[in-house]
Amino acid sequence: MDQYKPVIGLEVHIELSTKSKMFCACSSEHFAKRPNTQVCPVCLGLPGALPFANLEAVLSTIKLGLAFGCSINSFSKFDRKHYFYPDLPKGYQISQYDLPLALGGKWHEIRIRRIHLEEDTAKLVHQKVGEKKVSLIDFNRSGVALLELVSEPDFSDVKDVVGFLKEVQLITRYLGISAADMEKGSMRLEANVSVRKDTKLPDYKVELKNINSFRFLEKAILAEVQRQKNVLNQGGILFQETRGYDEVKGTTFPQRSKEEAKDYRYFPEPDIPPMKFGSDAVEKIKKTLPELPDNIRKRLKSLGIRADYIEVLIAEKERVYYFDRVLDLGKKETLSSTLVAELMVNKNLDRNFPDAGAFVRNVLEISRKEYAPAKEVKEAVVKVVRANKKAVEDFRKGKAEVIGYLIGLVQKEVKGAGDPASIRKILLLELENQNG
Repeated sequence: MDQYKPVIGLEVHIELSTKSKMFCACSSEHFAKRPNTQVCPVCLGLPGALPFANLEAVLSTIKLGLAFGCSINSFSKFDRKHYFYPDLPKGYQISQYDLPLALGGKWHEIRIRRIHLEEDTAKLVHQKVGEKKVSLIDFNRSGVALLELVSEPDFSDVKDVVGFLKEVQLITRYLGISAADMEKGSMRLEANVSVRKDTKLPDYKVELKNINSFRFLEKAILAEVQRQKNVLNQGGILFQETRGYDEVKGTTFPQRSKEEAKDYRYFPEPDIPPMKFGSDAVEKIKKTLPELPDNIRKRLKSLGIRADYIEVLIAEKERVYYFDRVLDLGKKETLSSTLVAELMVNKNLDRNFPDAGAFVRNVLEISRKEYAPAKEVKEAVVKVVRANKKAVEDFRKGKAEVIGYLIGLVQKEVKGAGDPASIRKILLLELENQNG
C-alpha cells in the first residue's frame, strides 16, 4: 500500500494583454518580433530611468482576484525582489511582496493564497553560432505586465491540478485580460511538489519550473512524486530545490537550490507610489465582470443540457452568448434549449448561420420535423404520472433524481421523439398540479 500522499501547490504566471508594458510605454506585443526592437531605458534597466505603473494591468489583476472571490487590499504597493540572472537587467524585479492586490480567494475546495502583479523578465535564447554554443538575450519581453496566481498546497491528485489550471485559463479569457496562450508563453506554470505520510505539511517543497503545457505539467508532477517516494523509501532526505523536467527521459533534474523570501531582500519600490482602493471603486470594477463559467454551467444544467455539451459551449465565450441570443429570439416559439445545444455542438450549425435569427428559423424547422407535438408529450406525461404513484411520491419527498427516471418513461411513450427540456417542464407542472 502506498504510504505517501502528494502535496501540490501552484504558481500560475499570466501575461496581461495590455497595449504597453508594466512600467513603461513600450509595446507589450513581443511574440515573434525582431529581438530587442521594443525596448527603452526603463525596461533595459538603465541608470536613472523611472518606472510608472500601468493602470490597465492593475485593474486586470483586481478583476481576476474578484472572479476568484479574493479580498482586494485597500492599500497595496510594489516591491523590489533582488536576485541576479542575465534576463533581469536591473538586478531586481519589480513585484509585490507583503501587500499584493488580491488575497484569500477560493475556487470550489481550492484556496487561493494571493494574486499579485509584477514585470516579466527578458527571454534567453540558447543557440549554436558556428562551433560555439551561445546564450543571447531578447529584452522585448522584459517589463511586460505579468500576473501571478498562487494557490495553497491543496492538491493531491494531478487530474485536479490540470482541471483547475484549465479553469484559470478559461476565466482569464472570459475576463478578456489575457489570451493565456501557452504556446506563445503568455501562460506559464510552476508546481510546488512534496509528499507526506500524515496530515502535517512537509518542511520542504520542490519547485518544477518553466512548464508550458498541461500535459507536460502532468507528466512532470507524476515523475517528481515518484522520485520523492523513491528517495524516502530508500531512507534518503528531501530538500528544497528547483527542478526541471526531461520529457525524453521522463524524469526531473536539479537546477538550483530554491530560495527563501529572505534571500530576495525585498523592500518597497521607492520610485512607484503606493496604491489605494476604496470599497466603491472595487464594487464598480466588480460590476464590469461578465458571467463566469461556473455560473454558466449551473444555468445550462438547469435547462437540461448534457454536461459534455455544456463544456463544449463554454469553451468559447462567444458561443455561450450566441446560445443565449438564439433562446431569446426563439422564446415565443418555446424553442428547445437542448436541441439548440445539440445542433451547435454536434453539427456546428452556429458556424453556418452567424446570424442568430437565421439559426432560429432553421432550428424551428428541424424541431417540427423531429420532435413530437406538445399535445402528444402532455398526454404521455399525464399517463406516466398516473401510472407511477411511488416515483411521484418519492419526488415529493425530495428525491430529485426521480425526475430523470420519469423523463425516460415519457420518452418511451413518445418513442424517443420528445425534447427532454420540454418534457421536464411539462412534467414538473403536472407534478405540481398533482401535489395541489
